[in-house]
Amino acid sequence: MKKSKIGKTLPVPGMSQDDEVRLDEGTALASGSTLNLANHFLIAMPSMQDPIFGGTVVYICEHNDKGVLGVVINKPTDMTMEVLFERIDLKLADGLRTAVVNEPIMFGGPVQDDRGFVLHTPGARYSSSLTVTEDVAFTTSIDVLEAVANGDGPQRLLVSIGYAGWSPGQLEDEIGRNGWLTVAADAHVLFDLPIEERYNAAIKLLGIDPLMLASEAGHA
Repeated sequence: MKKSKIGKTLPVPGMSQDDEVRLDEGTALASGSTLNLANHFLIAMPSMQDPIFGGTVVYICEHNDKGVLGVVINKPTDMTMEVLFERIDLKLADGLRTAVVNEPIMFGGPVQDDRGFVLHTPGARYSSSLTVTEDVAFTTSIDVLEAVANGDGPQRLLVSIGYAGWSPGQLEDEIGRNGWLTVAADAHVLFDLPIEERYNAAIKLLGIDPLMLASEAGHA
C-alpha cells in the first residue's frame, strides 16, 4: 500500500500544524513477511488487561514495512462533533442532521492524541487522504470537516483524537502472543453500529460467539 500523504492536520486544541504523522520507528519486518492487515479489525482478546487497548476494536488503515497505523473505533471520548466544530471555528450549515452533531469523538489511540483523524466513505478528494478501500478512506486534513460543516461531507464518518501505531514487527509479535484476533473489516460495523455493539459484532465476523470467547479467556 502506498505511503499515507499526511499534510495539514485537523487543528484540534494543542495540535502542532508543522509535524507529520509518522509510524513508529523500529526494526525491519522479518524477511519474507507478507502479512498485510490493512482493512482488518484488530480485536483485543478478553484476557487483555491493557488500560488503553483492553476491550477495543482497532481498524487498520495501513500496514507496510514501516509499521502499522490504525484507529480505535469503540472508545468514545466526552467530546462531540458539535464541540469539535466550535473549537475549530467551523459554522454548521442550517439543517445539519442532529445525529451527526451529537456523534462522539473516538479515542483513536495513544499516538499524537492532540490531533484529529477521520475515517470516512470515499468520495470527494481531500488534501491529505489515503484511500484504504472503496468503502473507507483515512484523512488528516481539515477540509473533510469543512465539507461536513457545509453539509456536503462524506455520508458516513468516524472522527478520532489520536491513532494507534506499531513498529515494524511489533503487532505481529503481539498477535503471535495471542493478544489480538484479526478479521477482515466490515464497513457496517465501522460506521453504522452503535459503539457499544462494535466489539461483539467484530468477534461475530469470525463466526465466534463472544460469550464463549470470554468464557475460554476466563479459564486460560
